[in-house]
Amino acid sequence: MNYLIIEDEQYNAERLKGIVEKYDHTINCLATLPSIQESVEWLKANPHPDVIFMDIRLADGLSFEIYTQVNVNIQSPVIFTTAYDEYALQAFKVYGAAYLLKPIVPEELEEALEKVNEYRSLTSTEDVNSILTMLRTQHKQYKTRFLLHYRENYKVIAVKDIDYIFLEHKVVYFKLLDGSSIVVPYNLEELEDQLDPQFFFRVNRQFILHLNSIESIHKYFNEKAKIILKRDREKEVIVSRIKMRQFKLWLDW
Repeated sequence: MNYLIIEDEQYNAERLKGIVEKYDHTINCLATLPSIQESVEWLKANPHPDVIFMDIRLADGLSFEIYTQVNVNIQSPVIFTTAYDEYALQAFKVYGAAYLLKPIVPEELEEALEKVNEYRSLTSTEDVNSILTMLRTQHKQYKTRFLLHYRENYKVIAVKDIDYIFLEHKVVYFKLLDGSSIVVPYNLEELEDQLDPQFFFRVNRQFILHLNSIESIHKYFNEKAKIILKRDREKEVIVSRIKMRQFKLWLDW
């Protein structure tokens, strides 16, 4: 595993390297970078590492700015190391694998590296890209409501009122928390892109589920899973085998 440290305090960088080396002496530190500018230049010129340790407050600004300046997607998971706890939500919007408060506790760092290793165990590019899409929500505004045709009028549907989304006879529907259904003039691919992946996940070709729509999850044959919905138990929802790895990571987000 190769890693990069973005940290403007040399003492903290050296201490971090020491903890990582104790965890696994074969892990290689590619560089220690103290600023946004140097980090951007390095990421543009080098292959991205397996993991980045990133302080948040750097001498020339917040490290989140790196994502807006690098012209290519940063596909490395990031372990944030900071003395401040107010940036946690923003950190997880840029593929943050962990958020560790200084002084770093070795056991917490080791746990974070174990999580990174789980991501690295993904075997297909499709899996990796799907998870990056799910986790990287930086600078993207997701819909909070839809204006839909309803009979002879229009109806505003708040995203918070959507229980799940399903495809039936080539028509897409919102199933709402009040038990009603309404036709939607979008396909499932378009809705995947418009809805916040923190709360919505497409489990197969017919269903996009809200996290709160799930009552329970059961093992199913051929490495699949069967989902029981809270408000619609007669629906049979099967997580396809190719979606299972992503689905587990989504649930554990």
